[in-house]
Amino acid sequence: MINTPEVYIAISIVVLLAIALIVIFVRKKQVKPRSSLAMLGMTLVVLGIIFISEGRLISYSFMGAGVLVSVIDIIRNRKYKLV
Repeated sequence: MINTPEVYIAISIVVLLAIALIVIFVRKKQVKPRSSLAMLGMTLVVLGIIFISEGRLISYSFMGAGVLVSVIDIIRNRKYKLV
């Protein structure tokens, strides 16, 4: 029998893959490729989704680290500096 958390994990992975495929095929060729930090951030968030059954601390730690790395990447690649 399939447990409810496993169903949520499977649905989350399928939705993320669908979004990634849509973004890849819809975007124009002139768009800059993703930076290494952005890819690392996305990977950490996906790991957080995958390891949700191992415990909240591990899962939320991966997700939080992924968001933090992505925010750092956004700040580093900002075109207009405030100061």
